[in-house]
Amino acid sequence: MNLKFEAVVIPVSDVDRAKEFYEKVMGFRVDVDYSSATYEEALGFRYPGATAYRIVQLTPPGSECSIQIGKGITKATPGTYQGLYLITSDIENTRAELLARGVKISEVFHFGPKGQTPGIAPGRADYNSFMTFSDPDGNGWLIQEVKKRAPGR
Repeated sequence: MNLKFEAVVIPVSDVDRAKEFYEKVMGFRVDVDYSSATYEEALGFRYPGATAYRIVQLTPPGSECSIQIGKGITKATPGTYQGLYLITSDIENTRAELLARGVKISEVFHFGPKGQTPGIAPGRADYNSFMTFSDPDGNGWLIQEVKKRAPGR
């Protein structure tokens, strides 16, 4: 069997604000911006009792997995998702670029004998240097440095 992770729905309170953040600030590509109005216009009618919705799908640069934000697509409370992961091959350059784009991002940290420790992991060990940021609603992201993926990835 061959399965690929396609998308994660992220709860947001303001679709346009979130779309602007992910597209203009984070540099994600907009794949789809589709609403029930678009669908109804194409069909020429509206299903009785249908709920209005909007789906915006965005993909991070270089990723095969996307995020979806929208209206009427999740019952989750905006800002409640934590631990969404992105990876980068160069955490220092990525941090500098995101800071230049206006992202409020943490300092780089790693985990050592005393727990979370400031700075890049000794020897720049893969999977061990991190930084965090949140979207405008407070959904929490973690960026991890990975130069060489684990075997089978």
